[in-house]
Amino acid sequence: MSYYDAQGERAIVTLTDVLEYTFCPRFIFYMRCLDIPQHEEKRFKVRKGREVHRARAMTNRRYLRHKINVVRKESEVLLTSERHRIKGKVDEVLFLADGTAAPLEYKFAEFKQTVWATHSLQLILQALLIQENYDTTVKSGFVCYTRSNDVVKRVDITNRDYDHALLIISDILKIIDTGYYPANITPNKRCPDCCYRNVCA
Repeated sequence: MSYYDAQGERAIVTLTDVLEYTFCPRFIFYMRCLDIPQHEEKRFKVRKGREVHRARAMTNRRYLRHKINVVRKESEVLLTSERHRIKGKVDEVLFLADGTAAPLEYKFAEFKQTVWATHSLQLILQALLIQENYDTTVKSGFVCYTRSNDVVKRVDITNRDYDHALLIISDILKIIDTGYYPANITPNKRCPDCCYRNVCA
């Protein structure tokens, strides 16, 4: 089923849309249906994270080649999937010695025992984009935590992970298409840190 935005054009979901949806589905309503910006550029971690991305794009991390058998890579790649109606930028597309590919994402964050769920989801979405655009297999992704001495963690990606990501994309497209007001996250512990708290019912 195809969904369309307010201008009658076929809607495309961004990686940011999906991550905001996991914070709260109402983000999609405010951003994509009402066109209310969240002014995230004012947040320190967002600004710092963008600086990290710019710096990493100019460097060649040799340890990646040794640790995870990278034979080549492409940096700051903007990809679109017409099939899955999603687009986004991949910090690095890694091509591995076993013939598969993998996304690498840099995060201005500390590694605390496990890879965050939102980071894993971002890798899964990037993997969808890589598979379609490069006609290759993606079985894993990597996160580099820059505030933990650039430690790199691997995330295995299964068919079940892909199916779950596609369901989220479908839900987001339904919000954009119909303009319905989705339920809030409960319990709403995230509300005090939400940029839409003053307009959210």
